[in-house]
Amino acid sequence: MLVVSKASQFRVRFEPDGAEVMVDAGTLLTLAALKAGIELRTSCGGSGTCGMCGVWVKTGELSTKVSAGLTDREYQHGLMLACQSRVVEDVTVLVSGPPVKDTCHLHEEFTGGRLIPGIASAGWNYRPPVTKYALKLNEPSIKDNQPDLKRLRKALSKKGHDRLNISYSVLKTLPDVLRAGNWKVTATVVDAWPCPMLVNLQSGDVSGKHYEVILDVGTTAIRGQLLDLNTGMVVSEAIDYNRQSEFGEDVISRIVYSRQKGGLTRLQKAVAETIDGIISKMSDKAEIKKEHLSHLTVAGNTVMTQMLFSVDPEPLRLSPYVPAFDTPPQVSAKSIGINLPEHVYIYAMPCVSSYVGGDIVAGVIGTGIYQRERISLYIDIGTNGEIVVGNSEWLVTAACSAGPTFEGGGVKFGMVASKGAIEGFTLEPETQKPSLSVIGGIRPGGICGSGLINIVATLLKAGILGQNGKFNLDADCSQVRQGDDGPEYVIVEACNSLNGNDIVITEMDIDNFIRSKAAIFAGCHTLVESVGLKFGDIDDIIISGTFGNRINIESAVQAGLLPDLPREKFYYVGNGSLLGARLTSFSKELYQEGITLPGKITNFELSEDPSFMDNYIAGLFLPHTDKNKFPSVEYAV
Repeated sequence: MLVVSKASQFRVRFEPDGAEVMVDAGTLLTLAALKAGIELRTSCGGSGTCGMCGVWVKTGELSTKVSAGLTDREYQHGLMLACQSRVVEDVTVLVSGPPVKDTCHLHEEFTGGRLIPGIASAGWNYRPPVTKYALKLNEPSIKDNQPDLKRLRKALSKKGHDRLNISYSVLKTLPDVLRAGNWKVTATVVDAWPCPMLVNLQSGDVSGKHYEVILDVGTTAIRGQLLDLNTGMVVSEAIDYNRQSEFGEDVISRIVYSRQKGGLTRLQKAVAETIDGIISKMSDKAEIKKEHLSHLTVAGNTVMTQMLFSVDPEPLRLSPYVPAFDTPPQVSAKSIGINLPEHVYIYAMPCVSSYVGGDIVAGVIGTGIYQRERISLYIDIGTNGEIVVGNSEWLVTAACSAGPTFEGGGVKFGMVASKGAIEGFTLEPETQKPSLSVIGGIRPGGICGSGLINIVATLLKAGILGQNGKFNLDADCSQVRQGDDGPEYVIVEACNSLNGNDIVITEMDIDNFIRSKAAIFAGCHTLVESVGLKFGDIDDIIISGTFGNRINIESAVQAGLLPDLPREKFYYVGNGSLLGARLTSFSKELYQEGITLPGKITNFELSEDPSFMDNYIAGLFLPHTDKNKFPSVEYAV
């Protein structure tokens, strides 16, 4: 039993930064970290369920609770959650985690959805690039009748802003706002490139209400988080299908549609309306008024980004595949049709090339692979599969079209990773009946990406599914039947499903999966070999993607999606796009890194490399036509 010291304050030291802070007894470690300028990631609002704020205690002890965000094995190895731990004596904690080789052994199965310490950007402090300042200006008089704007600039110069652009929306209301607040105002400054901008001025002190929206603008789905920039917490989340999908499932079909009369306008309106809905959901859930939103950050592939800004994407699909911009200027979100106050400006994470966009730059920033000597393979698995290989000295990237399979598209009962999605799938040893895990713990309504991977791998291993992607009709399996679209496997009977229908997986679904996984694997294979490396030369494989709570690495290897390498090399970071957008919203240093990083990444066009098509054709098998590439995969006898 831990005995709590009677002292009223204790010293907390955070490694490897070396930051120290004095806090009251019983203070949550997350609050101590915030006071010390250390950002501890969390996406569950501090409930202890996401497991992302793990720390190791080096000296001293914490009073901690074990929650759903930790496995027993992790707790036994000394991992604690900062949001569940209180300071009861002088303590030193390690935030970045032990060496990578040690963290790998904290899990027998892959740690689902958790940002593993050691696979994250380092060397930054909590200093959001969007800041709210409570100001008290000197009231003018006959002896001091300098202009309002000059008076305001003088007050802001004391906050370190000698050079500052002023938005027109601030200028036109400046006299009224200053006098309504009796010369007490709150100024919102965006650290925009190349010069900071004053975007909002409010009467009185409203600096305590300071929020940012971040969005992963995907081809199939758009995901958002609402951040409290005063505390560094995620206060709400939302997801919705990108309404552009009605004009085409992939980026190429949407580019073609944009060439029609009014096509680009309709596409832009569709994505803006989707974003509106997501922001409203998050704001309503958190009970936050939109007037208190300070900024909007988006991360998306290059096509999605250009369409959001109503910029013609046609040159992106034509050789030499040139984007219109890498970093668009920050403009009012309202000016591009997003229903937000005029002061909310939108920052888009910079793009690298025609098909490697800000979502990948965000992932590279968030995971910190550009900072380390170790060679990493970063794979973002979605409708567009993007891959990055490299380290602190060099980075190369490429993209391949995987289709919407991993986000529920092209699958009869596919859905995004949200409540009701099947994500875990096994077979009962004796009966061979399906055993499921469902997001949200409710009745199943469909299959998300992780569920699809697990289903294919499990049926393959059991001999119910052949390596050609066809069901083995001679197998003794009552779940296989003839359906409207050919042979299918019944995962959930109608009486147990959310929608009252049998949930099945068809051979057509599996064909789509095989094509998608072949594209991802071929892209990785081609890019790695293009720089003179082999898979065995890679130190870390970092998987990004919205698979729900986890991607089962064994299943992904069994199905031929990921290379057959030692499992301790693999890490899963969840949505890397949101991770990077979140960290750049918390750190001026990482915001600046994001602006310069694209210039340090070399792009490879896989469509111009004949070996990619060879590798793709070879991957149209489960797991692969070359069994030597998957020596650990077990096959049914």
